[in-house]
Amino acid sequence: MSATSGPGRPDARAGIGLRAPHVGELLATRPAVPWLEVHPENYMMGGAALASLETARRDYPVSFHGVGLSLGSAGDIDRRHLERLKTLADRIEPCLVSEHLSWSTSGGAYLNHLLPLPYTDETLAVVASHIHEVQESLGQSILIENPSSYLRFRHSTIPEPEFLAELARRTGCGLLCDVNNIYVTAWNLGLDAIAYLGALPTATVGEMHLAGHARNDADGRTILIDDHGSRVAPPVWTLYREALQRFGPVPTLIEWDTDIPELPILLAEARTADGFLEAARARDGHARAA
Repeated sequence: MSATSGPGRPDARAGIGLRAPHVGELLATRPAVPWLEVHPENYMMGGAALASLETARRDYPVSFHGVGLSLGSAGDIDRRHLERLKTLADRIEPCLVSEHLSWSTSGGAYLNHLLPLPYTDETLAVVASHIHEVQESLGQSILIENPSSYLRFRHSTIPEPEFLAELARRTGCGLLCDVNNIYVTAWNLGLDAIAYLGALPTATVGEMHLAGHARNDADGRTILIDDHGSRVAPPVWTLYREALQRFGPVPTLIEWDTDIPELPILLAEARTADGFLEAARARDGHARAA
């Protein structure tokens, strides 16, 4: 098994999201996947789930992809949640920690959605302050993921990629470039996905995500939904190739969270991503030799 243990950035290869239906099979078969991603919220209460994660961690680097910090909320960060995240990170030593550019709490209530933000100077200040607090607590920088979008806020004054770039400049955080989300957003809002990639500062991108999406009919207009419920779509693979040309090979994750398939199907998607990564490494090698 080729994966290595220990904290630090994982190899620029394709990992998989570890979800509950696959835990037993992964621990029994130890497939040669280079790294795993988990939602830390699923392990904060300890018990059998945490014990399984610790077992997996002996053989695989593990990345945390949080869904509960609500970085875009106007109020304070939930200190109890952040303390639980810190405790779990100290125990597992994740190779990467990421969160979403979104909000999900209001008045102490958690909403089961990653909700969008208006991109304004005020929002920028709030999110940057929360990122600073999280990074100071964890003692490491985190990655911020671009969302999938289905609407525009009338009051937004900053394009999304510029908003992300400014967050990275102000806080020292990195960016998690979700290629599927860019494709979904560009389709739904009529944007140029290649131009979006070009607006992200190359040095800040520390990870990429790939996933499937659904096509919904909205009164005769097709809307794409980021549901993580199918194979990566061909145009997303094409956009991924463009992203690799801009950012170079970086750790890439296959997300599959609904209609979860058998583990071999997920591993096959990761191998496809590895093929794109190998081609990108070959291009980089040729460019350096020229």
